[in-house]
Amino acid sequence: MDVVSPRHTAASGGWNALIEDVTGGRWIDPDSGRAAEVPFRHIDIGDGFADAADDLLAQVMPAQSYGVVCDANTADVMGSRIAARLGDRATLIVLDHPHADEAEVAGLQSATRGMEALVAVGSGTINDLCKYATYLDGRPYSVFGTAPSMNGYTSSTASITLHSGLKTTQKAHAGKGVFIDIGVSAGAPQYLIGAGLGDSLCRPTAQVDWYFSHVMLGTRYATAPYVLQEADEAAALARSAGMGRRDHDAIGYLQRILTLGGLGIAVVGLSHPGSMGEHQISHWIDSFAGVLHPGTVHGQQVGVASVTMARLQEKLLALEEAPQVKPTRFDEAAIRARYPAAAVEDCLKATRAKVLDAEAAARFNAKLAALWPELRGVLKAMMIPADQMAAHLRAAGGGATPAEIGLDPALYADALRYSREMRDRYSMLDLAADMGILEDFIEEQA
Repeated sequence: MDVVSPRHTAASGGWNALIEDVTGGRWIDPDSGRAAEVPFRHIDIGDGFADAADDLLAQVMPAQSYGVVCDANTADVMGSRIAARLGDRATLIVLDHPHADEAEVAGLQSATRGMEALVAVGSGTINDLCKYATYLDGRPYSVFGTAPSMNGYTSSTASITLHSGLKTTQKAHAGKGVFIDIGVSAGAPQYLIGAGLGDSLCRPTAQVDWYFSHVMLGTRYATAPYVLQEADEAAALARSAGMGRRDHDAIGYLQRILTLGGLGIAVVGLSHPGSMGEHQISHWIDSFAGVLHPGTVHGQQVGVASVTMARLQEKLLALEEAPQVKPTRFDEAAIRARYPAAAVEDCLKATRAKVLDAEAAARFNAKLAALWPELRGVLKAMMIPADQMAAHLRAAGGGATPAEIGLDPALYADALRYSREMRDRYSMLDLAADMGILEDFIEEQA
């Protein structure tokens, strides 16, 4: 089998060249030296997919009956045309302001019972609902992406809010076909374009968190997701202003880096490469903001949180001497009081997994002191400066601070303070808390 360069870019081989190498089993995983395996076989970034939907679906997901699932906006943009192309084999299902939660999943399963396959026409919420509902009942699905707002088109997990209110990542499955229309994406609301860049900008902060956890706590780490998107990240960021102008090729590069980010997660079978401290902040907001939630979407929150995490990481990595932690302050009563009863045990379990007692803290400090000079340099090389990240977000029409996307400052401060209680992944938020400096950092961000 030929070895394929991981630096093959859109400019040198078309939008789908590297993507087809990965899905076709021709891209070599640098960690294993073997061909990477992903569950996706048909991913296409291009134009004019709605008018070719019948032929495309016949190739990747032939069925006698399709449920074409969209909301009011995506029905107008693509959904109605796709249903029309499928003729009497299709039933158009227009969801009313859907949310990706367990109740909506059950409702979608009920409404589409008897339909052989689902066609998601939309972005984050529509894709997650169809992906998870069909995974649960064993049906295939394909997706026609309408906005460059997140990397979930090429993820085999789904972000689903449980009945408890806790936003979780659930195992799902890959779409039989993933068709991402650049022209339609360029016409998406500007905040969704900015959100997509925000979702991809978590790469450096997630990588720093994940590698730090790997070195200090022995968690698994892989380079493949980052090698896969390295060249394209630079190409996409060079076009952030074009994203703000809805330039066709700039949007194509954005969709491509999001696609490669999702494939990187698929290669390793873990969401850690693109989901660490910054995603915990976003998930906490979605789970516990209640009436204070301003209606921001995932990528908007991740973009802001990524800038915040980059500032925290810069602060920590500026230290000449190794950080020193104290035993973790674990207040079970406070956690029980903070969360709804249905979410408490999950939060307690996640928090307990990261507790450092006095002995563990001493071992942590000794290890970090020995490794700090070299580790600090390695982590710095992974970063993009926070100010640069913020500039790219604003150029693409997104926001870089809580105020710029309408997040209540007290809510955001609580997300920084408590979001580490949601997941057992050790991030720089945990390090700052165990050092006793997290509260000071939160005040600096106000």
